[in-house]
Amino acid sequence: MNVSIIGTGYVGLVSGVCLAEKGHRVVCVDMDADKIARINAGISPIYERGLDALLQRNIGGNLRATTDLADAVHGSELSIIAVGTPFDGEEIDLSQIKAAAREIGAVLREKSGYHVVVVKSTVVPGTTDETVRRGLEAASGKRAGEAFGLGMNPEFLREGDAVADFMNPDRIVMGGIDDRSIECLDLLYRPFDGVDKIRTTCKTAEMIKYTANSLLATMISFSNEIGNLCSALGGVDVVDVMRGVHLDKRLSPILPDGSRVVPGFTTYLEAGCGFGGSCFPKDVKALIAHGRRLGQPMTLLDGAVTVNRTQPDQIIRLLKDHFRSLKDIRVAVLGLAFKPDTDDMRESPAIPVIQWLQDEGADIHAVDPVAGSAARKLFGDRGISYHEHMETAVVEADAVVVLTRWDVFRRLPEIIAERTVQPLVVDGRRMIGRDAVARYAGIGYREMNP
Repeated sequence: MNVSIIGTGYVGLVSGVCLAEKGHRVVCVDMDADKIARINAGISPIYERGLDALLQRNIGGNLRATTDLADAVHGSELSIIAVGTPFDGEEIDLSQIKAAAREIGAVLREKSGYHVVVVKSTVVPGTTDETVRRGLEAASGKRAGEAFGLGMNPEFLREGDAVADFMNPDRIVMGGIDDRSIECLDLLYRPFDGVDKIRTTCKTAEMIKYTANSLLATMISFSNEIGNLCSALGGVDVVDVMRGVHLDKRLSPILPDGSRVVPGFTTYLEAGCGFGGSCFPKDVKALIAHGRRLGQPMTLLDGAVTVNRTQPDQIIRLLKDHFRSLKDIRVAVLGLAFKPDTDDMRESPAIPVIQWLQDEGADIHAVDPVAGSAARKLFGDRGISYHEHMETAVVEADAVVVLTRWDVFRRLPEIIAERTVQPLVVDGRRMIGRDAVARYAGIGYREMNP
């Protein structure tokens, strides 16, 4: 198929590159001329594992990028809207969605033949059927379902694993206003054999996306609340508690040969310093706000957001337990991105922790394999030295704070083992063994006082 994708953020660009890899002819559209030039040069403007190789293999072949939306839509059979939908605290900002619908509609006014418009951006239920449809019909002078199709195709991409998730999806949700729209989506995803494909309405597709993210976010906050209770109890480690919970065969089934399947979702049932990123915080808050407008309180999700907002405070509490003052205390911060394998710092737990350390006058030494540049733009240099390698960041540190689960940080115990004076290790991700270092403090555990 000939496909145009409006927006080259991590969803739009990953989708475009992967669809090109699957054999479709794809044009990515963005207003940022510099970003378009980089993409056409085979240089990804975002860090995403595996993306560079696929981009370089397809650019100039099945894939190109342009600032000319009209040309891209004219030359395609299907247009995917993948622009940003930020949340302002009250509702998601649909300005980019509305603009894309107007611009596509203006092209459809002049274009002959059937064309399908698909929303991939995360939008609250009803947005595609109402806001997007109105914009397209007003600008085109044509009716959806007659001159053009309309669909909703949510993404389920984990940052850092987005390429693998797109190329090997666990399900594909195809929402549409009619069968013809859904058939077009089915043709788009025909190269994805053996994948469960759900045919549904646009509104239900939108709700599936929000529900999926809200479930995972709630699981994380549930685990963190249990971890905080374990800390209050003393002598109980949330790692041990969750290990026992995970062995429930409804969570990790036992096969006939006696082996056990450990589903990936159990990683969301582990305590830590909170979730972040571009999806979970925004999507859960947006669904709460949407429910409130409909007169439906979202009490459980409200609680999940509250737990997550205060979870970085646990890191601060652990530091306060061991230091009367942080002024001039050398603190190594391991991890800045909200999760490993991405440079995304949006809503990262590192943000409130580092801001508090700055206010306390700590001597901060920060390291992240890929998010250093983003952090420098966010925090500046006040009280912070940025390092490329963990070894230099932890030299002479009084405390080491682990905030992102990068595998390279598992080497921390061996790096500090030879030091005469051992630093306090504050483990915000519970990835370092309690007995692996001399001085340990972790989320979800507090030793009993003698």
